[in-house]
Amino acid sequence: MTRVLLVGGGLTSAVTGALLRRELPNAELVLWDKARGAGGRMSTSRSPHDSSCLADLGAQYISATPEYAELHASYYGDLVRDGVLTPLTSKVVGMRGNEATKHYVTPSGISSIVKYFMKEANVTTKYEHHVRSVDASEGGRWRVITQSGTEDTFDAVILTMPVPQILGLSGTVKEIIDSDEKLHSNLQSVDYSSRYALGLFYDSGAQVQLPEGAAAQYVTDDPVVRFVALDHRKRGADSAAPAVVMHTSVPFGKAHVEETPDQVKPLLLSSVSEMFPDWPEPKAVKCQKWRFSQVTSAFPGLPGSVSLGRGLVIGGDGFTHSNMDGCIESAEAVAAAVVQYVCSRWKSDYKLRLCISI
Repeated sequence: MTRVLLVGGGLTSAVTGALLRRELPNAELVLWDKARGAGGRMSTSRSPHDSSCLADLGAQYISATPEYAELHASYYGDLVRDGVLTPLTSKVVGMRGNEATKHYVTPSGISSIVKYFMKEANVTTKYEHHVRSVDASEGGRWRVITQSGTEDTFDAVILTMPVPQILGLSGTVKEIIDSDEKLHSNLQSVDYSSRYALGLFYDSGAQVQLPEGAAAQYVTDDPVVRFVALDHRKRGADSAAPAVVMHTSVPFGKAHVEETPDQVKPLLLSSVSEMFPDWPEPKAVKCQKWRFSQVTSAFPGLPGSVSLGRGLVIGGDGFTHSNMDGCIESAEAVAAAVVQYVCSRWKSDYKLRLCISI
C-alpha cells in the first residue's frame, strides 16, 4: 500500500488529501502537524468557559472573485450545499474589493473548511508532530523524524508549511535544496507579513457593539489595530455569547515579531480599551502570534508546487497567494505531482514483476 505523508494542518494539506483520496483511493494518507488541532492559519478558538463561543483568530471570511467563483465552482458549491459556507450578510465597514466578489462566512468557525476536506480525505491525523528532518531511505522511500524523535517511512511526502519552515528542515531535503542555487534563492525570496490576533470571549448577554451596527470594521488610523470583528455576529450567530477578534497592523506585527504573545497581550488589551472604553471585561482572552501571516512575495512564477524528486513535493500559499483559492490552486498542483509519481512507480514495479516472472 502506498503511504503518503502530508506535513501541515492547513487548507492546502486538507484539499490535497481530498484530491489524493479521489485519485488514489487505496493509499494510506497520514497528516502530521505541530499544532494541537486542524486549521493552520484558518484557526478557530473556543472560550474555555463556553464551547459555543467561537473566534476565528486567522482568516476572517472567504472572498471569491467572479473568476475564481467560476474556476472553483465545485469546491464552493459543495461547501455551500453542506452548510460549511454561508453568504456574508452582516456589515463590514471599510471592506474593499470588486462589488461582484462573493463573500462567505463559516457558521461553525473558519477551521470547519479544513476539517471538511480532511474528512473527505479520510486522513489519519497526528497533532503535536513537529517535523525536524526528511531523509532518503531504502527502496525509494522517505524517513521523516519529528522534534520529539518520532519517525516513520513513507512513499511520498508533501510539505505545505510556510517556506521558511521548509528551509529550516534538516536531512536529504536540505541537501536537495542547498545543491540547487536557483531553487534555494527562489525559496529564500518568499516572504510573509507578521501579525498578532487577540480573541476576547464574553459571557452570554454582554453588551459589545461596533459603530454603525457593524459586525466588523477595518481601522486605518491606529498604529496597533487594523481589524476588529464581533465574530459571533459576523458568522450570523447573534444568539451566541459574544466573541471579539482583533488583528494588529503589519508594522506592529513586524516590530514585535520576536516577542511572545504574553508580552504583547497587555499592549493589545490596552489598545482595545482605548478604542472601546464602554466594553465590559472579557471572561477569557487569547493572544495568537502569526509569524507567517500572509504571503507578501511568493515563489517566482507561482507554480503552486515544486517537486524535489522521488515523491517529495513542497507547496502551500507561498507558491500561489494567500487566500482560499490560492490554497486550492496549490493543492491541485501538489496532488497532480504526487499522483504522477505514484503511478510511475506502479508502472515500474509492474514491469519489474513481469520481467521476473518471465
